[in-house]
Amino acid sequence: MKSLAFSFLLVLSSCGYKFAATDTVLPKTVHTIAIPAFNNLTTRYKLTDQMPEAISREFLTRTRYRVVPDVNSADAILRGAVVNYSFNPTIFDPATGRAAYAELHVTLSVTLTERSSGKVLFDRKNFDVRETYQISPDATQYFEESDPALKRAGQQVARSIVSAVLENF
Repeated sequence: MKSLAFSFLLVLSSCGYKFAATDTVLPKTVHTIAIPAFNNLTTRYKLTDQMPEAISREFLTRTRYRVVPDVNSADAILRGAVVNYSFNPTIFDPATGRAAYAELHVTLSVTLTERSSGKVLFDRKNFDVRETYQISPDATQYFEESDPALKRAGQQVARSIVSAVLENF
């Protein structure tokens, strides 16, 4: 039994397998990260309201890094901007001709910089996120679903950004 467990561990260690958030490509000197408000270069308001909070929560739950509010006391600063937003109907109700499903597409630019040296640790200019949501077919009972879809997209962005930063890809 011991030899089987040892063999399993040997295989895991030899194939490059590692547990998430235990080893990252960030310098050992980075312990704190500041995530200021993202810029919004689109005409869609509320687009950036929840992203820094969602990314902060993701860093706190998945990593060993502390998120601090002051950029002057952080070891690294994660800055972002929403550069594009689009909304497109994807499926139409054949009876009414109205859109039944829509997709929102958000493109961000994200950069993580070491504060003391100014060295760029992570940079992604075209970070794409898509979220599909259903539109109520009844116009009288219409509930605007784009805000909850934006919240889900923000959570997806947070997961994707933290994973990309930790794995640097």
